[in-house]
Amino acid sequence: MSTPTTESGMIADPGPLGLAAFAGTTFVLSVFNANLITDQKLVAVVLPLALFYGGLGQLLAGMWEFRKGNTFGATAFTSYGAFWLAYAAYAKYVAPGLPASTAHQATGLFLLMWAVFTVYMAIAATRTTGAILAVFVTLAATFIVLCIAEFAQSPNTAKAGGWIGLVTAACAWYASFAGVTNSTYQRPVLPVFPNIGERLRPHRGGPVAGVHA
Repeated sequence: MSTPTTESGMIADPGPLGLAAFAGTTFVLSVFNANLITDQKLVAVVLPLALFYGGLGQLLAGMWEFRKGNTFGATAFTSYGAFWLAYAAYAKYVAPGLPASTAHQATGLFLLMWAVFTVYMAIAATRTTGAILAVFVTLAATFIVLCIAEFAQSPNTAKAGGWIGLVTAACAWYASFAGVTNSTYQRPVLPVFPNIGERLRPHRGGPVAGVHA
């Protein structure tokens, strides 16, 4: 089976890998948040995914984005890789030892920090593609709703956050699917809606350095 070759010194696009790792892990956790599977003991299946796919996979993708000079991709994949590693450690070692009456406050604070980060990354994503922007907008909504659910201790709000998380996973899977398919076919096969930033604000010169799909 032949594979596409690249010029000397060029590396493959790590974006589809990072998006797939993010999507897969988000999907599995969101299934439990949406209460589609009610046995919460089974949520332990998320931990190995968080460590090795969502965590390590995205972390590696982020390092390769640094190599490619993509500041946006490097910041996003490295951060969300660290998010999944931190989530695995928190769920396994920290959360079980927290006081039952106030543990939700710690979880809410954890989610609030990631909500803030994701909101400003969503703003930066307006200069990428429509596919990537959809991932960050839905992810920001997911973190915000889950954060509110924890502080308010509202199971129905948490369930809503789980459903938004499933939409986020679908958006990320599509962006990954489009990226790997278009690269493999070496032509646009699936739309990613490029240059959306040019339609959202007046053009003032060339593309922003380090912020691209």
